[in-house]
Amino acid sequence: MRLSMISAALVAALVGYGSTIALVLAAAQALGATPSQTASWVLAICLAKATGSAALSWGARVPVVLAWSTPGAALVAASTGITMAQAVGAFVLCGLLIALTGMIRPLGRAVARIPDPLAAAMLAGVLLPFCLKGLAAAGPLGYAGLAIGLVFALVRLANPALAVLAALGVGLVAAFGPGGAAIPALTLPWPHLTFIAPEFRADVLIGLGLPLYLVTMAGQNLPGFATLRAAGYEPPVGPALRTTGALSALAGLFGAHPISMAAITAAICLGDDVHPDRDQRWKVGLFYALAWAGLGLAGPVIVTLLQAMPPQILTLLVGLALLGPLTGALAGAFAAPHSRFAASITLTVTASGLALLGIGSAFWGLLAGLAMLMLESAAHRLRG
Repeated sequence: MRLSMISAALVAALVGYGSTIALVLAAAQALGATPSQTASWVLAICLAKATGSAALSWGARVPVVLAWSTPGAALVAASTGITMAQAVGAFVLCGLLIALTGMIRPLGRAVARIPDPLAAAMLAGVLLPFCLKGLAAAGPLGYAGLAIGLVFALVRLANPALAVLAALGVGLVAAFGPGGAAIPALTLPWPHLTFIAPEFRADVLIGLGLPLYLVTMAGQNLPGFATLRAAGYEPPVGPALRTTGALSALAGLFGAHPISMAAITAAICLGDDVHPDRDQRWKVGLFYALAWAGLGLAGPVIVTLLQAMPPQILTLLVGLALLGPLTGALAGAFAAPHSRFAASITLTVTASGLALLGIGSAFWGLLAGLAMLMLESAAHRLRG
């Protein structure tokens, strides 16, 4: 055991939690989750990440660290007219599809055939409205919004992974400092899971469940596997998909959206400074699991504190947290010249919030982009 492994795991967990917990709370609010359901959501997803990280790291002897699906949480937060029970049905479906992808090769190949630019454009369309709302929220905050944005920008120059966490710290000071809101009474109740019977409604499964599966695979799992490969490890793709899928389906019954491979936070746990012997570096996954279990148990206190903050600060923090993923999605969407117009259609339809037949805009955005890409390909063949 090395202190560097413990510190890396703790920093990775705090960065992952602090940078996007506000987005998870926004997703819960969009679904009309009760306080007990929100607390169950946070606890279930933390325990799922802890269990999966420990099991995969131990079994593969590779430092596997898991995350919650940030683009998935954004997709949920953008949903309207969906109840918590209906969302749970979509969460379960998404988890089962991820597990099946690790078991059934044709399904994995079918997902791989979706053009990367269109998948990235769909993700960008999901993220863009949150970034715009976040920046718009800075205006009413005045100097507090300016301070949060400035700290985010300055810290990002030195360490991008810590930028949102630093902004969160400034936001807490702005919220509860002199002249701010009163700090709520913080007690440490024993958290508990709340079972939510899923409701499987066809339009929600198509409009939320399928896009949730696609953005989790394209926006989280594939970059997570690439991060491991870049560090010189062979990722356990099949076991990872089966494990995260099964845990997502199980945690979904208690209100949690899917978990996935980590990318940004994984990089914190993969460097030579974690352990000079790369064959021993897998143990960081065990300490990472302990950190997430602790965060899950402390969830009621953390959630109470964040929910007492002015909503404009949370909106700004969500927007800042998603700027990095949005940048990557936009770069991927418009990298290939031949698919740029189709990617533009996918992005704009997704970001528009269009809902037809009760099915959300992410599904229609991807469908519109695929249709445009096929039309352009057919026209090109006819001209050739």
